[in-house]
Amino acid sequence: MQTLNGRLNLKPFVNQFLACVKIFLYLQHSKRGDNASPLFFYRKIMNIEQKVTELVEQKIADRPDLFLVDVKMHSNGKLIILMDGDEGIGVADCAAISRHVGHHLEEENVIDHAYHLEVSSPGIDTPLKLQRQYEKNIGRRISVKLEDAQKREGKLLQVSEEGITIEEQKKEKGKKAELIESFIPYNQIAETKVLISFK
Repeated sequence: MQTLNGRLNLKPFVNQFLACVKIFLYLQHSKRGDNASPLFFYRKIMNIEQKVTELVEQKIADRPDLFLVDVKMHSNGKLIILMDGDEGIGVADCAAISRHVGHHLEEENVIDHAYHLEVSSPGIDTPLKLQRQYEKNIGRRISVKLEDAQKREGKLLQVSEEGITIEEQKKEKGKKAELIESFIPYNQIAETKVLISFK
């Protein structure tokens, strides 16, 4: 049994449970009969997401400033593509990607049930997923939740292949708070979000 600092680590069990729920819901919404196995539908979802990934990469091959963040085929028929760019991504680019992907999905009959295609940029509250996303947010304040449930906040200073460096405030009892640089490996990060300031 895996533990973190003496506590039960439920994350593997939660991930397995969510995967099972995803399969179950897909079964409920599928137009196919009950003879197909859950594994069949799980693989079907993976194949759809892989095909969409290939189509997106094909479309942006001549746009090195753009990159794919994520593709998710949901059980309710919603197909979500999250895109980003080094300088952001506009509505026109999202629309062009949507047309390209939608055309080929229909042309090749990749999805045999009703679906809704949605292409957008990640919202301000969406966790960072790729190194490239971290790089474009250098200089901003971020909130980092670690795998052991600790939380860290600070200014993102550097990004490398191994992890990130932030400037955070440390205060020890009886001493004045000071700014220090801390390196955090990616494998210790559970979630990172950009902190938005309205000042």
